[in-house]
Amino acid sequence: MSQLTEQIHSSDIGDILDHSLSGQRPSKEECLRLLESEDVQLMGLVAGYLTQKQFGKKASFVNNIILNYTNVCVTDCKFCAFYRSPGAKDSYTLSLEEIEARVKTSWEMFKIRQVLIQGGHNPNLSLEYYEEAFQMIRKKFPQVGVHGLSTSEIDMISRVEKSSTKEILSRLKESGLQSIPGAGAEILVDTVKDVISPKKISSDEWIRIMHEAHSLGIPGSATMMYGHVESNRDIAEHFSKIVSLQEKTKGFMAFIPWSFEPNNTLMQKESLVNFGAGGTQLLKMIAISRLMLDGLIPHIQSSWLTNGIGMAQLALQYGADDFGGTLIGEEVVSCTGARSTELTDKRIIDSIRQIGYSVEERDNFYNPVRMH
Repeated sequence: MSQLTEQIHSSDIGDILDHSLSGQRPSKEECLRLLESEDVQLMGLVAGYLTQKQFGKKASFVNNIILNYTNVCVTDCKFCAFYRSPGAKDSYTLSLEEIEARVKTSWEMFKIRQVLIQGGHNPNLSLEYYEEAFQMIRKKFPQVGVHGLSTSEIDMISRVEKSSTKEILSRLKESGLQSIPGAGAEILVDTVKDVISPKKISSDEWIRIMHEAHSLGIPGSATMMYGHVESNRDIAEHFSKIVSLQEKTKGFMAFIPWSFEPNNTLMQKESLVNFGAGGTQLLKMIAISRLMLDGLIPHIQSSWLTNGIGMAQLALQYGADDFGGTLIGEEVVSCTGARSTELTDKRIIDSIRQIGYSVEERDNFYNPVRMH
C-alpha cells in the first residue's frame, strides 16, 4: 500500500485516486480527467485494490444462455450486424416450442441459472408472446432466472399494445420477468444516438423506463458501449446519468462497459469506425467504472464477449469482479465475425483460476450457487 501511495502522489490524477481510496467517488469533471489520463496502470491498481477490499481474490460468473428470440427489427441501428428487416429471407422469430426446447436442453446439459432474452424490435409480436414465454420458463424451469428485454424492446411492445411502458413492465413482471439487461443505453447522449441509432429511444426515455422498472422492483444492469463516435465528455455524461439514477433507485446490480465491434456493421461500411477500441481502452473503462461506481453499483463485469478471455482476466485485476456469463447461443456479436462468442463454464473456471482467483458460480441476482 505504501508503494501505491507513492505512485499516486506523483501522478497527474493522484488527487482523484486519493479521494477514491478514502471512499469519495469522482465528479463528472474528475471522470473526464481520468478518461484523458494515460495513467491506466495506476487507475487499475487503485480500482483493483477497491475491488479486492470488497470481494477478496474471487470472481463470479453465471451459467447462462442468450436467447435471441427474433432478428426482425425496424430500428436498423448502424452498429448492429444482427438485425433483418421484416419479410427478409433470413429473418426469424422463435416459437414458444422452440424457446422451450432451447431452455430445456441448456438446463439439462449445462444447469444454466439464467436465460438472457433479447431480440430485435419486432412490430409483429404482441405482449402475449413475451408473457407466455416467461410464464413457461418460470413454471417449467424454476431455477432459471429470466433476465430480459432492453428498455427499447419494452418501448416497442408498449407501442404495439398502445399502452404505457409502466403497464407493460408490470405485466411482464407478473409473467416472470425478474431483471432487465442494460442494452439500448449505448452512450446516454442524444447527439451520439442520433448518429448510431437514430430510430431508437432517447437517453431520457432509457432512464425513464429503467426508473419505472426499478420502482416496480425489477432490478437490472447498466451498460455502456464505447469505442465509436463518442467523446470523453460523452462518456463522462453517461457515467453521471447512471450514478444519478442509481442514487435514486439502487436498482442496478451490475455495470458492463463493452467495446463496439465494427465488423459487418453500417458504421464500418460508412467509415465512421474502422477498428475496435482495443485492450488498453478496455482496462481504462473497467478501472474508471469501479472508481465511478464503487459503493454504488456492486458488480462490474469483465466484458469478455468483445475483448476475449485474456483481456477479461486482466479486467478482473483492473476493477471487475464478475466474469459475466457463458452466453451459449449468442447470435448478435457473432454476426460481426469477431471471435467465438461462447464459453463453457469449464473455460471460465479455468481462466479465473489461472490468475490465482477463486471461482463463485452465481445466479441471476448475484447470489452464490456454489464455489468451484
